[in-house]
Amino acid sequence: MQYRELKAFPADFLWGASSSAYQVEGAWNEDGKGPSVIDALGYYPPGTSDYTVASDHYHRFAEDVALFAELGLKAYRFSIAWTRIIPDGDGEVNPAGVAFYHRLIDALVAAGITPIATMYHFDLPAALDAKGGWQNRECVDAFAKFAEVIFGEYGDKVKHWLTINEQNMMVLYGEAIGTVKPGQPKSALYQANHHMMLAQAKANLLCHELVPDGLIGPAPNIALCYPETCHPLDVLAADDFNAIRNWLYLDMAVEGRYNSVAWAYLEETGAAPQIAQGDLELLASVRPDFIAFNYYATHTVARPRSDGQDVATGGDQQIAVGEKGIYAGASNPFLPHTEFGWEIDPIGFRNTFRALWDRYHLPLLVTENGLGAFDKLEDGQVHDSYRIDYLRDHIAQIQLAVSDGVDVMGYCPWSAIDLVSTHQGVSKRYGFIYVRRDEFDLLDLARFKKDSFHWYAKVIATSGADLS
Repeated sequence: MQYRELKAFPADFLWGASSSAYQVEGAWNEDGKGPSVIDALGYYPPGTSDYTVASDHYHRFAEDVALFAELGLKAYRFSIAWTRIIPDGDGEVNPAGVAFYHRLIDALVAAGITPIATMYHFDLPAALDAKGGWQNRECVDAFAKFAEVIFGEYGDKVKHWLTINEQNMMVLYGEAIGTVKPGQPKSALYQANHHMMLAQAKANLLCHELVPDGLIGPAPNIALCYPETCHPLDVLAADDFNAIRNWLYLDMAVEGRYNSVAWAYLEETGAAPQIAQGDLELLASVRPDFIAFNYYATHTVARPRSDGQDVATGGDQQIAVGEKGIYAGASNPFLPHTEFGWEIDPIGFRNTFRALWDRYHLPLLVTENGLGAFDKLEDGQVHDSYRIDYLRDHIAQIQLAVSDGVDVMGYCPWSAIDLVSTHQGVSKRYGFIYVRRDEFDLLDLARFKKDSFHWYAKVIATSGADLS
């Protein structure tokens, strides 16, 4: 639908930006922090200083928050490292870790920036992983303990909470993003998923108990899946993939039930989890306050191929799509690609907003959306017009979604500052702020404002009225 006049963004719209602890903080073993699975799995190439230092936000957060304030951010979405708070995941609380997030949150509040805290962003404590991780039901109670600690510590200052970042990506593509050891059977992954659902439900209930004026919601990666053609079997494959990729997670998080098509898939593939007495009652007792979601691009799929070659090649979750006998990955000839092979689909963003709103009728908060690129620093400047184009096109589609009647709370693109990318280290940059370092040399870690920084500052100052 086209409009003669678009609705304005809401007056209280949360113009923000995002990061995660292990990708930006560094200081991976300082001040009592325990190792996470990211540290223990040695995910980054030997000799790099990626996760050990990252962008050194742990030591430079005051400088970074000052830049966020200059950018005009109304919100900052970050994650709290479980292993800073409870180094072994379920033992003693680490006072130094608790104190760090107080300092960060206090700096944000003093700058007029709303803190949005993600409770878990891929970095499971290594000590819990050694006990079986999320496949071990004990992890549910450990997460609930962690939740109780951070709600008690920060709940008077943090009113927006996200439970688990991209739970669906950890289940579907855990090997690609470094959160799952290779060779895990499907049944183990979906048992872990069930336990994460239970942990999320317990955290939701605790938040409403301990932070009565707080808001909490899930944060999966949600993107609609298109059929390759209008052939009914392609449409059916796309519907299957939407159920497996998207609705399995949100039907449970919002409505407390397993999606029927996704459950049939789990039974058919031998991956249905063991459900203990009381699990379904706990899950059904929860209602989030909003839905946060990450969006980069849609997917296109087709009916299973006769040659069995159903999985598209690629090294990450935006490319390696397909499952033998269920659906086949396909490219979309109508979409351009980034230099890393990711499709760019702003209109799919609007379509995803509409589908989420029509299905759940909960306010929506975008917690990741952005363009990774090989940015170049020249004479203290980064001319990233390609990122501005990407963000402009996606923000325009948010306003169209608002005009469609969708309740959108805010927009927190990825990322506030350059950090360690999941797939290409520091070489693949997303931030509004450039950090001077490379893969194997920390250089001076100096900060530089990119062209996109100045552009986004104008967008925020005009509440989205000026996207030029």
